Amino acid sequence: MRRLNASLIGIDQGNVEVFSEFANGGDMWTGRGARERRKEIRFSEPFRAPPTVQVSLSLWDMDQGANVRADLLAENITETGFELVFRTWSDTRVARVRMSWLAIGEVTSEDDWQLY
Repeated sequence: MRRLNASLIGIDQGNVEVFSEFANGGDMWTGRGARERRKEIRFSEPFRAPPTVQVSLSLWDMDQGANVRADLLAENITETGFELVFRTWSDTRVARVRMSWLAIGEVTSEDDWQLY
């Protein structure tokens, strides 16, 4: 369990389009080629240490002719940002995806300072 100093908790959030490929015949829509998309996210201000990040789908536009398969991840989390990851496989065809994220962690205080 992660314990946070209650007076220094910061929450940042966002909602971003990860990709939209149905109009241009991209790999996610055709079901061929790379089946992973990454989106770099930057926090509005740095956290004191890498925060806990929760991700979810806020829009998914999938072809109804196959099973819906998706893997959602937050990877490479640092104090300043992370990579939002969407993966699919097999015959799943994805037109577009929008994902939401929520980061919770300790933030710096104006009383924090370093001499050197």
